[in-house]
Order: sequence, then structure tokens, then C-alpha cells
Amino acid sequence: MTRPPRALCAVLLGASCTAAVAAEPQERNLPLWEAGIGAAGFSTPAYPGSDDRSTRGLALPFLVYRGKVFRADQNGVGARLLNTDRVEFDVGFAGSLPAHSDDVDARRGMPDLGTLVEFGPRVKYKFDDMGDAGRLRAELPLRAVIEGRGGLRRQGWTAEPRLVWEKRGEGARWTMEAQLAAVFGDRRINRYFYEVAPQYATADRPAYRADGGLLLVRTGLFGTWRVNPDVRMFGFVRYESYAGAANEDSPLMRKSTGTSAGLGVAWTFARSATRAYANE
Repeated sequence: MTRPPRALCAVLLGASCTAAVAAEPQERNLPLWEAGIGAAGFSTPAYPGSDDRSTRGLALPFLVYRGKVFRADQNGVGARLLNTDRVEFDVGFAGSLPAHSDDVDARRGMPDLGTLVEFGPRVKYKFDDMGDAGRLRAELPLRAVIEGRGGLRRQGWTAEPRLVWEKRGEGARWTMEAQLAAVFGDRRINRYFYEVAPQYATADRPAYRADGGLLLVRTGLFGTWRVNPDVRMFGFVRYESYAGAANEDSPLMRKSTGTSAGLGVAWTFARSATRAYANE
């Protein structure tokens, strides 16, 4: 079991808590900001295609902010630069847990996989509201991948075209969001995960040269349940397929599928008197 650093778990927990708390009806008369504390547990593959897992529980504060440009809400954390009835353009980030090679059999003796933060622009296209059937949108994030291990270094680019469906219960007592996405990476990020340099080759792990292309296809479900005005439960499950990936023949690709899951609670203890509609 790997030991993800607190900073990366803060990204994962903070994003989940802001999504849970900000999952409200599309109204303007909401607090400009809300603050609270969240606790959750996460379990994910050590890296895409790994047969080892990374698991961690954590409790941390979070902030929801509904500004006109800067946002920390159900759609992520970043800067919203354009928002129309159909198209939205923003800049945001995502993160992934590290993998210590001593704890991952397939990578034993190889360099560790560090904390990864992905940062870049995202375009969203909103389809017509389907009424009781929910809402549908398409997203295209393009992100630079930055590794934090002994300093900061760029480890390539990823693109993740995805289709998102969301539905909210009456009064936003519950919310549900489903996604279908494909993740593509350039040669540099694929090398980071799947290349085996000659000096790290063994009898069970031959040398391998990685190519750019498809990393994985994933689908997932995220949901929240409002216990009372201040407390929400949240959880997610995600399934990934690596079949047809550019580097499915790598000796580091140990599984053809992977699953992730998380469960937590978010408690809001403070809200602003200023309403968000003044900034919309």
C-alpha cells in the first residue's frame, strides 16, 4: 500500500468536498463562500494498469467559492474565463496519488512515481436541459502534468474528452453525476508510467520503449446526499479499461482494468452573508 502525501490527498478531498457542498440548484442567491471540514477515504490503483493499490483516509478543511472568475465549486477549482448559455471556458487542475516503487511489485528497483498535478484549460459545451432526465454536457480538458518529487518538473500533457450527465433531486437533497471519458497522453507522460529503461530491465521485466497515445477509457459515478443544511455525504466509484491503450504491451501494465472508490462526509460551519448573485 503506498503512502500518498497529505498535499495530494488535500487536492482529492478538497475537490470532493467542494463538489458535495456546491451541488445546489442553479440559483444565484447562494452564499459567495462556504467553509467547512471534510473527511474521506480513497482507494485507487497505484498507477493506471497497476495490480497494487494506493489507499488513504484524511480529514481536512475545505472552501467553496462562487466568484465571477475564480471558482471552487462542483465543477472544480480554477478560473472561469467565459460562461455563456452554451459554452464555458475555464482553467483548473486535478491530481493523482504517487506510487513508491518499493511498495509496487511491478516497479521494484525503479524510480518512484511522484505526486502529479495536472493544470490547464477546459472547454465545456452544454446541451439542452433534458428536464426530469437531467442535463448533459461535453468537456475537453487539456492539461500539463507536473511532478512534485525532489522539485517540480513537467512530465508531458494529457487530454481527456468526456461526456457528463448530471441530475439533481428535488431541492438538491441528492445529486448524481456520471461520466464517460478517454484519456490521451503524449509520449513523455506515457514513458513516465510505462517505459522500462535497459538499466531497470530484469528477467520478469524486459526493457520497453513507450509511445504516446491512449492511456485509458473510464466511466464513473459521483453522488451526494444532504443530511441537513450543514452536512452532506458523498461518494464515488470509477472503472477504467486499459484495453487498446498505446502501451498495453508494457511489462508495467499488469491489469487490463482498474477500479477506484471513495466515501466521505462534508460539514459546513460558516457561510458568507454576501450572496453569489452579485458576482454573476
